[in-house]
Amino acid sequence: MHDSGANFGLPPVAEAPKDEKRRTRRAKIARPLRVRPSEPRDDHFEDFPNSVNVSKHGIYFVTKHSGYYKGMRVFVTFPYTSPHDPMNSEYLAEVVRIEPVASSKFGVAVDLKMSMNMSSRPAGSRRF
Repeated sequence: MHDSGANFGLPPVAEAPKDEKRRTRRAKIARPLRVRPSEPRDDHFEDFPNSVNVSKHGIYFVTKHSGYYKGMRVFVTFPYTSPHDPMNSEYLAEVVRIEPVASSKFGVAVDLKMSMNMSSRPAGSRRF
């Protein structure tokens, strides 16, 4: 490879792959999440994996659950601590990639479509 010297001694910049579809950078964050199907036609399950990396628009996790398929709509609670934690954030998401990563484990990438937290009540108001 011929170096024209145009980078003035700086290390070469890696180019993004041409088929890169990510809109934002990923951060390596391992946090628990809860995943469950959103469509009634899919068999109900609750999966509690840890995230491997996250971005503003997606989450990648590794699971032993083999019921995921590309295009599947799921509810994702991230981060997940307990069923009654008011800080839980739930999203409607779509499975965009599934890949085998180890013996009987799968890497799953989901695209976050919209937040399901629609509390529009003012803080301190009561609902009867």
